[in-house]
Amino acid sequence: MTVVVGVDGSAPARAALAWAMDEARRRGTRLVAVHVVPRPWAAGAAGGPYGAFVTADMRRQLEKRGRDLLAAEVDAARAAAGGTVEVEQELREGPPAAALLHAAQAADLLVVGSRGHGGFASLVLGSVASQCAAHGRCPVAVVR
Repeated sequence: MTVVVGVDGSAPARAALAWAMDEARRRGTRLVAVHVVPRPWAAGAAGGPYGAFVTADMRRQLEKRGRDLLAAEVDAARAAAGGTVEVEQELREGPPAAALLHAAQAADLLVVGSRGHGGFASLVLGSVASQCAAHGRCPVAVVR
């Protein structure tokens, strides 16, 4: 059994990670924390000229920031939970909802926060949570 949780550094994602840790502990299953790194380098042809200015070094920096954020969030959640759950950390790239859905293809549960770092703070449910709930192949828990 596997529980997959999306981690983006937002308060709802922290709540989702804590909830997923508790759920994995209760189920006696593995937990996979996934952080999705954006792909500005893919915007060159489709999204305008900015992608052309993203160097290999900038890409490495984005990936390092993603790994660092993921490690820090998992460490903090593990410390708060008493360190009882082992967490696999996975870095993916691309559109967040698609990357999380792909990561959870063989999972028993996908957990996401109700909203992340999107631009519409007034929304109750963010677009990633909406897409995951609508298209998940396994049960999806949206944690507020």
